[in-house]
Amino acid sequence: MAGSLDPELRSALAARLRYYHELGIYDFYQRERVATDESSSLTFQPEIREEMAARKSAVVATVAEDNILEIVAPKPEYGVADPVAALKLIREDLGDCTRCKLHKQGRKQIVFGVGNPRAELMFVGEGPGADEDAQGEPFVGRAGQLLNNMIKAMGLRREDVYIANVVKCRPPGNRTPEPDECETCSPFLMRQIAAIKPKVVVALGATAARNLLAMNSSLGDLRGRFYDFKPAGSDSGWSGARLAVTYHPAYLLRDPRQKGEAWKDLQMVMKYLGIEPPRKAAE
Repeated sequence: MAGSLDPELRSALAARLRYYHELGIYDFYQRERVATDESSSLTFQPEIREEMAARKSAVVATVAEDNILEIVAPKPEYGVADPVAALKLIREDLGDCTRCKLHKQGRKQIVFGVGNPRAELMFVGEGPGADEDAQGEPFVGRAGQLLNNMIKAMGLRREDVYIANVVKCRPPGNRTPEPDECETCSPFLMRQIAAIKPKVVVALGATAARNLLAMNSSLGDLRGRFYDFKPAGSDSGWSGARLAVTYHPAYLLRDPRQKGEAWKDLQMVMKYLGIEPPRKAAE
């Protein structure tokens, strides 16, 4: 078996790995499958499958020998135990981001995230609005004030939790972030979650829920239960978080009738974290 890959193939593989790495994808899995002869639609005989498997293993071995993964540089916060330092490194890596079209569509500044770097509870929205874009902090407008009240009703302070968004630049007209924008920006959110290592992540609204869970279900279908959640590439010593889904505060402003349902979602989170609500909120 050859000891090295063709330079062009090696370059193409490295480029593909960098692409997946930027998307926050670090682990790859291959399903077992039975190859078929397209002309006859008959399953290959066992001895042919064994030969194909041997060839596939040899190719994998060749890639390993070339240490192709070493071409992809690790993220700067890897190995940093202090979440404050890790978040600082992630922010520096984000820089004055121009990775997607939002940087040239009227944003004033990047809205990275705010709160306790060691928080047990993290809230994730979809993207900053006009007030957030002006102040550089997530959830500071009317929806942010409602989120503050929701957090207070749980018996917590805004300073106790961490708050971030899927995208860190304001979409023009406060529109919903587009799929390519989410795909470009969400790896930084995943790195924030991996650095903070919260016990629970609450996805606020359908956009946040679908991007975090990689599911295209409706908000109604996603609510009411916990999901096991751990960003790819996270510290192996961290078992991951539980993820819950509830309504975005902006939606609750438009339809206050759903506040009771949102409170049920938060009560589920509180029970898991062992949080007793203030007496007034409980009543």
